[in-house]
Amino acid sequence: MQKIRTHTAAVLLVAATVASLAACGDMKSVSPTDPPSLPAPLSPAATDSGAQVRQDEPVSSGSAQPDRSADKAARPGEPAPPKPETNPANPTGDNGKTDQPNAKQVVAKPDDIAVLVNKTYALPEDFKPKDLVEPNVPFIFKEKSEKRLMRKEAAEALEKLFAGAKKDGVYLAGVSGYRSRSTQKALFNRYVQKDGEEAARRYSAEPGHSEHETGLAMDVSGSDGKCAAEDCFAGTKEAKWLAEHAHEYGFIIRYPQGKESVTGYQYEPWHLRYVGNDIAKEIAEKGITLEEYYRSVPASK
Repeated sequence: MQKIRTHTAAVLLVAATVASLAACGDMKSVSPTDPPSLPAPLSPAATDSGAQVRQDEPVSSGSAQPDRSADKAARPGEPAPPKPETNPANPTGDNGKTDQPNAKQVVAKPDDIAVLVNKTYALPEDFKPKDLVEPNVPFIFKEKSEKRLMRKEAAEALEKLFAGAKKDGVYLAGVSGYRSRSTQKALFNRYVQKDGEEAARRYSAEPGHSEHETGLAMDVSGSDGKCAAEDCFAGTKEAKWLAEHAHEYGFIIRYPQGKESVTGYQYEPWHLRYVGNDIAKEIAEKGITLEEYYRSVPASK
């Protein structure tokens, strides 16, 4: 009888304790068949990258996957991916290469001394060089005109070239330097009306595509003006001297003989283009064009 009373008292004590805990919100009803709540296991991928990706997280084919390319690049012993070789003077950032020879593009850095401007690459529509000056050299005309102008660095180089030629007994004169976009447009349209568009494109550029608009080009002739910007200039002593020495002053014959399919223009032994001493020297030594220097595709026709 004493055992029964003790057992009853114990049961009542437990019941009172449970009721007290439940009233305080410290205990919830749990079925004895429910398993304990545990974190879902990590997926195998997580052990490689350290990312806490769980198997219970839904991942569909259309959802964003974690980008682990940075983790891979950071692993020791693996070389970093090579940086693309770029040419700051052209628009594509791929050193002048393009798979679309007829796709015209606007150059990214029109102020660059070595900018490539041709039938594919154009200057921005509102571009005008900010440092145009008149070189102290003779011209075949007397009037003041924009075609006397060149960019400062190119103008100074032209003065040295003329002086060097004079020492060798060759007397040069300027024919045509800088042209505004509107001037080039009027000139090109006039040639189209005169010879037809197909013929005009062989010796004249559309507005925006002329090197004269860069302020880095100058057409030259002998001081007497004979054969100025004409085919007969090719046989003169002035043309021969320029072909042999222009690169010594940072200039190239921009449209050399036999390269019409590359440059897109006929041979112009009078057309000087300033690119700087290093590039001019390399182009002259290799007998290549500016397009070939930049490994650009041939200019579109």
